[in-house]
Amino acid sequence: MMGFDFSQIGPALPGLMDGMVLTLKLLLLAVSGGVALGTVLALMRLSSNRLLSGGAKFYVNYFRSIPLLLVITWFYFVVPLIFKWISGEFVAVGAFTSCLVAFMMFEAAYYAEIVRAGVQSISKGQLNAAYALGMTYGQAMRLIILPQAFRKMMPLLLQQSIILFQDTSLVYAVGLMDFLNTARSKGDIVGQPNEFLILAGVVYFVISFGASTVVKRLQKRLAV
Repeated sequence: MMGFDFSQIGPALPGLMDGMVLTLKLLLLAVSGGVALGTVLALMRLSSNRLLSGGAKFYVNYFRSIPLLLVITWFYFVVPLIFKWISGEFVAVGAFTSCLVAFMMFEAAYYAEIVRAGVQSISKGQLNAAYALGMTYGQAMRLIILPQAFRKMMPLLLQQSIILFQDTSLVYAVGLMDFLNTARSKGDIVGQPNEFLILAGVVYFVISFGASTVVKRLQKRLAV
């Protein structure tokens, strides 16, 4: 069996770092947008308005029932056609933008359920107390309920973000040069695909395992 040769990884590190920067940029933006949209969806689901709660429920169930890869390719190939149908002009949607929007909308469905559970874990007495102080529903949520809910659900939000970090590798479908796709490309160029894929696997494992360890410690600390 031929041995592995990792000699070409050193010269390829600058390109690999560029891929990792793109992966982390995509991750941070997607998490920020996904949590924001997920919070809105969660509040809609908790609303007494049937139209709002029904629409949010449909959104969450729909995106949780389809593959993420399908969402990515749909945005990349179909959205430009929709823009053309609306405006009459073909508007190309870049790979990064397509993936970012896809991740935000897809993950928002999962973040919404986490936020909803966090809000429901807060005693209703606190909301009634806020009303007694003259606060509106929006003020009570923003100043009292959501800060406590986010503290409780922070470990789950971070755990879902780790899953999203792993899912960023799916951007290969639209040719975006993230860390994994860059490693695959570099390996093919120098004729060492296995070595570069092994490196990519180790990096993903170390980051995911390290982040999961931090999340577990945070969970124990918040429990105390």
